[in-house]
Amino acid sequence: MSRRFQQVDVFTDRALLGNALAVVLDGEGLSNERMAAFARWTNLSETTFLLPPTDPAADYRVRIFTPTVELPFAGHPTLGSCHAWLAAGGVPRQAGEVVQQCGVGLVRVRREGQRLAFAAPPRRKSGPLDEPMVERIARFLGIARGDIVAHQHCDNGPGWKAVMLKSAEQVLALQPRLGSEQQLEIGVVAPCAMPGKVGVVGSHADNSGVDFEVRAFFPAHGALAEDPVTGSLNAALAQWLIESGRAPRRYIAAQGTALGRAGRVFVEHDGSDVWIGGGSVIVVQGTVAL
Repeated sequence: MSRRFQQVDVFTDRALLGNALAVVLDGEGLSNERMAAFARWTNLSETTFLLPPTDPAADYRVRIFTPTVELPFAGHPTLGSCHAWLAAGGVPRQAGEVVQQCGVGLVRVRREGQRLAFAAPPRRKSGPLDEPMVERIARFLGIARGDIVAHQHCDNGPGWKAVMLKSAEQVLALQPRLGSEQQLEIGVVAPCAMPGKVGVVGSHADNSGVDFEVRAFFPAHGALAEDPVTGSLNAALAQWLIESGRAPRRYIAAQGTALGRAGRVFVEHDGSDVWIGGGSVIVVQGTVAL
């Protein structure tokens, strides 16, 4: 069957500098096995399938697959799927806000000019990591335990374990031992001492106004791999950093710099919700035979 398809670059306003997402706009009738097989075939960090909602409050339902597992929630698939749904003619029930149904329930997505932003879902687990885990992460990152100045469970579906370093330069200099771990989901964050002065790979990235540098490592093909830009991690990081006083209520995070990308995540705490926003660009569209 021919089904509408888009490939969207997320957390960027310029194509090829963010995180790619495959979106099947007509997912109805596909089996779990067929969805999983297509996600393995695309070999992107996530592939999504849009379906009619089963909750009357939702505008659409999404299922999110990595090449190995289905996720209850993920950030860049949320923004990219919403962008694709709107571009394909989707009309939300409520003007200015889209309601997505996924494994964690209902997620609100709002328009912010040319960008979309989702309300960060509540964390399933928070609080400091235990010391053996912190030491394990330090070994994986190839740094001394003392270089980690704070740490936290940031589980909002994906079970992120986050550590903070002293500087963005330290984050960019990391050379993690990717083959030494298989199952951990690790996030690393550090503040930029002087926004706009962080080292950048390549000449295409503009780091003006960036407050934090982020990197993320997740299981892929039997070892950890680096993700270009990660909405779920940035959502949980924002909740941790803002509530602990480590970040202002509004800031910009850069991610993907070490991979030659220029991902930008726009964070805002409006008093009741933490909103995670970014641009999206459609790079490929057409049909797929599924």
